[in-house]
Amino acid sequence: MTAPVSRADRLARAADPGHVSAVVAAGPAHSAGSLPVGSPGKVGVLDLDYRVDADGRTVLADRYQKSPLQVMRPLYVDPLLPHVPVTYLMSTGGGVVGGDRLDIDVRMADRSHSVITTQAATRIHRMDAGFATQNVTLTLGAGAVCEWVPDPLIPYAGSRFQQRLRATVPEDAVLVVSDVLTAGRVARGERWAVDALVSQVEITRPDGTPMVVDTTRIVGGRGAGVGAGQTGPDDDMVTGGSDAIGTLFVLAPGLAADLAAAMRAAIGSGVGVSRGEVSRGEVSCGVSTLPEGCGAWSRVVGGSPEAVEAAVRAVWSAAREHVLGAPAPDLRKG
Repeated sequence: MTAPVSRADRLARAADPGHVSAVVAAGPAHSAGSLPVGSPGKVGVLDLDYRVDADGRTVLADRYQKSPLQVMRPLYVDPLLPHVPVTYLMSTGGGVVGGDRLDIDVRMADRSHSVITTQAATRIHRMDAGFATQNVTLTLGAGAVCEWVPDPLIPYAGSRFQQRLRATVPEDAVLVVSDVLTAGRVARGERWAVDALVSQVEITRPDGTPMVVDTTRIVGGRGAGVGAGQTGPDDDMVTGGSDAIGTLFVLAPGLAADLAAAMRAAIGSGVGVSRGEVSRGEVSCGVSTLPEGCGAWSRVVGGSPEAVEAAVRAVWSAAREHVLGAPAPDLRKG
């Protein structure tokens, strides 16, 4: 059994995000009047432990939270899977600012199942100095199911942010990871105007074998300093002139080709974004199997964040019905 970690050690780990991409850390480190890293409210910690109770229901058995991260009591709002809790991640601040260090650790016991989302979109504010980070660690037990489906990320002009999700998934477990990245406050003329944004997903087996390694880098704002594998608002080679990029990874036992076919069929079957569906003409979507037949993944680009978010949800719902026998639940945020 792993020795318990003291609160002081846990906070120290959260304050040190590990390797930070040079493009994110390239800005000025300090500015007059800014709170340094480690100040009250700057290091957010959220630890969630899920287990299965005697009635077969997954419960949030233990948690530790430190502002600005917090959760309320999970809700059982899925009528087809009433034993599955939906947990809403919240922030006590108005968004992510320079110097923030956010660290989330989710542990799923054997055969547990949880849906984890956010209360609203995450806004990354302009940073005159410093940068912000978010590290997410998901550890799944045998036969566990974890659905990580946060709302979109909205990076403001001049922001510098790195997020990294690392997950450990046994062969008989199911993991869903979605990510929707928007161009920012487009109505204010801030289309892809971030200074630097790096989003990384790393998924491995318990023995360390990598299944997914995916990195998105957007550097330079307004097209300045754009290099290989990077994009700014004037570089349509990567974004295709789109205002949002959505990604969905699904790791699950079974035939990956059948899962990919179910996900692919979800795009183009809808009749309107207002119903949580989307027609193919509003987005461009690709679906492919993952290495070693461990699952499938999809990437979506589109002219509006609403269309991309609806497309990602449609693909998630189709994958969920294929793997778990139930479509995506109404997360009740409206």
